[in-house]
Amino acid sequence: MAKRTTKKVNNTELDGQEFFAAIAQIEQEKGIKPGYMMEKITQALVSAYRRDHEGVGDNLMVEANPETNSVRMFLKKDVVEVVDNPGTEISLEEARAALPRAQLGDVVRIEVKPKSFGRIAAQTARQVIIQGIREAEQGMVYDEFCGKEHELITGSVTRIDPRTGSVTLRLHSGSEFTDAYLGTNEQVKGEVYVEGQRLKVYVVEVRKATKGPQVLISRTHPGLVKRMFEMEVPEIYDGTVEIRSIAREAGSRTKLAVWSADPNVDAIGACVGPRGQRVNTIVEELKGEKMDIIKYSEDPAQYIAAALAPADVISVEPLPDGKSCRVVVPDDQLSLAIGKEGQNARLAAKLTGYKIDIKPASAPLEPIVAEEDSLFEQEEVQEEAQSQETED
Repeated sequence: MAKRTTKKVNNTELDGQEFFAAIAQIEQEKGIKPGYMMEKITQALVSAYRRDHEGVGDNLMVEANPETNSVRMFLKKDVVEVVDNPGTEISLEEARAALPRAQLGDVVRIEVKPKSFGRIAAQTARQVIIQGIREAEQGMVYDEFCGKEHELITGSVTRIDPRTGSVTLRLHSGSEFTDAYLGTNEQVKGEVYVEGQRLKVYVVEVRKATKGPQVLISRTHPGLVKRMFEMEVPEIYDGTVEIRSIAREAGSRTKLAVWSADPNVDAIGACVGPRGQRVNTIVEELKGEKMDIIKYSEDPAQYIAAALAPADVISVEPLPDGKSCRVVVPDDQLSLAIGKEGQNARLAAKLTGYKIDIKPASAPLEPIVAEEDSLFEQEEVQEEAQSQETED
C-alpha cells in the first residue's frame, strides 16, 4: 500500500504571535523600546504595500494589538458609482459583497493580506526595519555618550594608522560602545601607542553624524588635566579647592591656578598630596609632563608674580589698558622667568589672561604714560588751536 503523503501548505498570512515574539527578541537583544520598533515596522508595512500599489496615498493603516497578537492592515476606500482610482475607491457592488449595508459615499475598510506584497516590496520592508534598528542603536549610543562630554573616559587602542599615525579607540560607557579617532593634532608629542593599550582621553564633544554618533576625543586638551586632578584630589572633587585657570602645552608643561575659600585649607598642598603622591600620579599618566601649581589671587600683581614661578619677581606694574603688565625680575632670574623658548612666560600669560612684558632689574624703565592722560593732552591742544582760529 502506497504511503500517504501530505502536501505542506505555505501559509502566507502574517503570524501575529511570531510577529510580536520577534519584536520582543529584538527588544531584548538590542535594548530598543517596543514602541519605537512598532512605529518602524508599521512604516515598513505601509512602504511595502505602496511600492506595488500606486495611488494608495494616506488611506493605508496598520493596526497592531500586542494583547491579542494580531497585526492587520486596512485600506480605506470611498464607495462610488464609477471607480476612477482603484487605490482609494470601490464600486457599490464590490463594497456590498463585503458589507451588504454599504451605501454610496460611505468609507469602507478593506483588509490587506500579506500575500498582496510583492518580492521587491518585501525587500523594501526589510530595509526599513533594518534601518530602524540601526537608528535606534545609534540613538542609544548618542544618548549614552552625550552624558560623557567634558569628562574622562578610558578606551582601548584597536588600530593605529601607519600612514597618518591616527589612533582608533574602542570606548565603552554602560552597555554601549563606539569607536573614536584620536588624530595626530590631539595626541601628545612623543607618546607612543600600541594596540591593546588602555588610554585615558578627554571627551571634547559628541556629534550626530550620518554614520552614527561621532565622539571627539583629545589627549592635549587642558580639560584632561583638570579632570585628572578632580579624580586624584578629594578636595577638588567636593569643591573645597577650586581650579580657577589652566594653561597647558601638552607633553611639556602645565600651569594650574588653584584657590580655596577655606583659610585653613592649603590649596597647593592638597593638589600635591602627601610626599607628592597625587601630582606624581598625574605626571606619570601624562608621561612626565611637568606641573606648576600656583595660588590664585584676586590681586593681578600677586597672581602674575605667582604665575611666573619658579622665577622670583621684584615688581608687577599693570599697564593702563588693563590687559597687559610690566614685570621686573632679578637679572639672574630673567632666563628662568622667560623659560625655554619663552614657554614659562607664554604659559603665565595664558593662565592669567595678561600680556606680560618681562624686564631685568638693571634695564632702565620707560615711564608709563596713561592713555587717558594722552587723550586729555590731545583735547587741550585741539581746544587751543580752535581758540586761536576764532581770535584770528
